[in-house]
Amino acid sequence: MANIHFIGGEKGGVGKSLVSRLVAQYLIDKELPFLGFDTDRSHGALLRFYAGFASPVLIDRYEALDSIIEAAVEQPDRRLLVDLAAQTHDPLVKWMDESGVLDMAGESGFTITYWHVMDSGRDSVDLLKKLLDRFGARLNYVLVRNQMRGDDFGMLEQSGEQDRALGFGAHVVTIKHLSDSIIQKIDASSSSFWAAQHDADKSRTGLGMMDRQRLKMWLRDAYQQIDTAPV
Repeated sequence: MANIHFIGGEKGGVGKSLVSRLVAQYLIDKELPFLGFDTDRSHGALLRFYAGFASPVLIDRYEALDSIIEAAVEQPDRRLLVDLAAQTHDPLVKWMDESGVLDMAGESGFTITYWHVMDSGRDSVDLLKKLLDRFGARLNYVLVRNQMRGDDFGMLEQSGEQDRALGFGAHVVTIKHLSDSIIQKIDASSSSFWAAQHDADKSRTGLGMMDRQRLKMWLRDAYQQIDTAPV
């Protein structure tokens, strides 16, 4: 059974692309075959860091989005990873509604999981409410509490929306903070997380031995969190 993973959150700057890269590296390291789709026209992270696994998809074109479903049906042994750019919720919902995607999922034997990437702000909570109001228990959810964008998620916990999501069967994963300088060096070298961790040549990645050790520990913790989600 294929599982389509939409990595979203609607709000810009919450770390969706980072999470997409992280899940991609997880699938590679776990030897789980997948296809990546990148909806960001200008800063596609999957296309940049995992070009061998990803293809561009225009979210305002039904034909392009249809290709994701076709791939799920034709290649049920693969996960499909879709990195959603900011401000793509409405066209995605329109496509899903008009195409009957959720009904088709049940009939064709694939599942759809929406990874809602969140920072610690109010907007992320409001967007989660919007998502739950719209789809209820019809979607599989993973709430990603991204500590790279703040570590106090009290607003989420007090809102009741996390509990409501859990009532729908959601999973909650927490991505710990990693030094901004390490992420910046990885981005500057356009390295995958694997290359950044294993390449000892500092002239290529900018990472020293202890930077690579901290990256290794961060990936280990993140993988333990992802292990709890329906990947």
